[in-house]
Amino acid sequence: MRFALFAGLASLVSSVTATALTYRIQANEKACFFTNVDQSNAKVAFYFAVQSGGSFDVDYSVTAPGGKIVLDGTKERQGDFVFTAQSVGEYTFCFNNEMSTFAEKMVDFEIAVENEQRAQLPSRQGATPEQTSSLEESIYKLSAQLSTVSRNQKYFRTRENRNFSTVRSTERRIFNFSVIESLMMVSMAALQVFVVRFFFQGARKGMFIFSPCLRAGYRHKTWSCLDCLAAVV
Repeated sequence: MRFALFAGLASLVSSVTATALTYRIQANEKACFFTNVDQSNAKVAFYFAVQSGGSFDVDYSVTAPGGKIVLDGTKERQGDFVFTAQSVGEYTFCFNNEMSTFAEKMVDFEIAVENEQRAQLPSRQGATPEQTSSLEESIYKLSAQLSTVSRNQKYFRTRENRNFSTVRSTERRIFNFSVIESLMMVSMAALQVFVVRFFFQGARKGMFIFSPCLRAGYRHKTWSCLDCLAAVV
């Protein structure tokens, strides 16, 4: 029973061809990746998620060998698609970041090609067809549950990376605002010192001008301000 279970899982793994990559797309860049489909009517799974950069969005497109657009979208944060490859050949998966002027994007994506035909499980000697069918269904249920767990892991990983990127961006903004605030406080303090010194220097110059006039007016109490200034000059 265990041998049949392990053999069935091994046959399922061998019927799936997958490629998982993480790529950093520079600003104004278009990156394309290719996969080859050997059989028609094969299931092609395409998953991507923008982990960091800008607004966490990117343009994407999937092109069939004949040039027909299978999937496309603009400013998408993530996507999980499964389509049937109608023709045999090379399929193109492109990510376009030409909309960004400065921001680079980190994209995590996976391309998997699966055959529709189910693998034939080896039957144990003396086992009934009902037992073999039950074992087959259990294996495929287990495969579906593993796929669900894998998707959940990818989702939480994407959320974690985006939240971490937001935290780092917030830290940079707080640091920049703190530096600007400190510079403004130092500038305001220097400006206040300059203004106070300017007022005191202006008051001292006025005292130096009017002090001879005050002394002359003290001796001649009947002088007016004009007479005082005329006497000083």
